[in-house]
Amino acid sequence: MGSPVTTEKPGRQAAPPGPRGSAVSTLLLETMRRNMRQYGMLIALTLIVVLFAIWTDGVLLQPNNVTNLVLQNSYILVLGIGMMIVIISGHIDLSVGSLAAFVSAACAVMMVEHDVPWVLATVIALVIGAAAGAWQGFWIAYVGIPSFIVTLAGMLLFRGGTQIFLGSRSIGPFPEGFQKISTGYLPSLGPDTNYHNLTLLLGLGLLVFALAQEVRDRRRQLSYELDVLPRSLFLTKCVAMAAAVLAFTLTLASYRGVPVVLLLLAALLIGFGFVMRNAVVGRHVYALGGNQAAAKLSGVKDKRVTFLVFVNMGVLAALAGVVYAARLNAGVPQAGVNFELEAIAAAFIGGASMSGGVGTVFGAIIGGLVLGVLNNGMSLVGIGTDYQQVIKGLVLLAAVGFDVWNKRKVGS
Repeated sequence: MGSPVTTEKPGRQAAPPGPRGSAVSTLLLETMRRNMRQYGMLIALTLIVVLFAIWTDGVLLQPNNVTNLVLQNSYILVLGIGMMIVIISGHIDLSVGSLAAFVSAACAVMMVEHDVPWVLATVIALVIGAAAGAWQGFWIAYVGIPSFIVTLAGMLLFRGGTQIFLGSRSIGPFPEGFQKISTGYLPSLGPDTNYHNLTLLLGLGLLVFALAQEVRDRRRQLSYELDVLPRSLFLTKCVAMAAAVLAFTLTLASYRGVPVVLLLLAALLIGFGFVMRNAVVGRHVYALGGNQAAAKLSGVKDKRVTFLVFVNMGVLAALAGVVYAARLNAGVPQAGVNFELEAIAAAFIGGASMSGGVGTVFGAIIGGLVLGVLNNGMSLVGIGTDYQQVIKGLVLLAAVGFDVWNKRKVGS
């Protein structure tokens, strides 16, 4: 006789291991860990804005003050983008402030003393910046002198050149078209709506572009079977992004509209952001900063990439010098003092690492805005420049200290 067959009453199935809620939490924590510096600086920027908005009774967020924030920090943001790329590649550039001053002095001499048209003078200024970057890039990439030494020499050289051009005098004023590079606004179009209509259209266009980019990136990650944020968190992120863009757009549109220099910054952010994320040369910059020996073995032309990084930095330093000269409406011997320190601070606060290979162009903008809001907010509440320097130094130290702590935590 066969053994009797036993049956069990069907009962509730055991809960599968690793519930969905735990998986979502794990994914969220992992995403935060991978992007800790960038998210951390975004949160810090938000808290600083809220703090000073309360402290100044809302003056910080007044449309005219927000516009002034953009205009006052535009040249530092331009330098910060270039400096971020230099630091990602594993180098440093101490000459950018002096080069910006040298270019602004050259523009002043060309336009005021030699009647060179401002468009041609601007083009020549950018060529001067590219040549200066190529000069420094040659010594760094092909001769092998450390970038700290080469750019320190460049800082002295270009500062001396500025003094030779200007002596102790200021040269100005400049043509109106040149001034509008830094102080101009987009024209008003359409009916009177109490808002700047063209700014509203640009803001809506930016919002559509940003949301489409987020959706596209999410679909691409799913196609490669990569981890993505849960749908609810992704929608929350999109709503927060839309609210920020709309608030900024309405603030600008209620004053004089979009400054010309803000369009320039947007073009640089989009262009360099795409290059660093998607272009081959951008990937090579990250690879070179992350591990130069491995990058060379992988076929990266390290000397060529380093050379191009410094040429690019030279062009952006020249552009910053043009923007600064247009804002002052004069070439002055004191231009560019400490610009290099502000740019380096913006890069490190925005997520760069001393070891290279880490950082984003967007992070440089966030870092520059943190410094800009700190400067503006502290000035509005009457904090002296001496204490402002102390506070900015502590912020920079905290940002780099957080980077070191985060690396040790991840490595452990």
